[in-house]
Amino acid sequence: MASQKITLNVEGMSCSHCSGMVQKTLEEIDGVSNVSVDLDAKKAFFDADVSELIDKAIQEINEAGYKASNG
Repeated sequence: MASQKITLNVEGMSCSHCSGMVQKTLEEIDGVSNVSVDLDAKKAFFDADVSELIDKAIQEINEAGYKASNG
């Protein structure tokens, strides 16, 4: 199965530490790769092996204290 390129909107990031936390959170999810976070655009980008990982990524970011949504 090919990886899907995913973009999430992430609210609540105000500094490079915040974007680093979001990136670290995503990198710790099995099946997620090629993570990057754009602080200015308030977006996170990554590749995921299965679509179910999108919901897991949103949940993990939200639990880290930010507000993520798909799209």
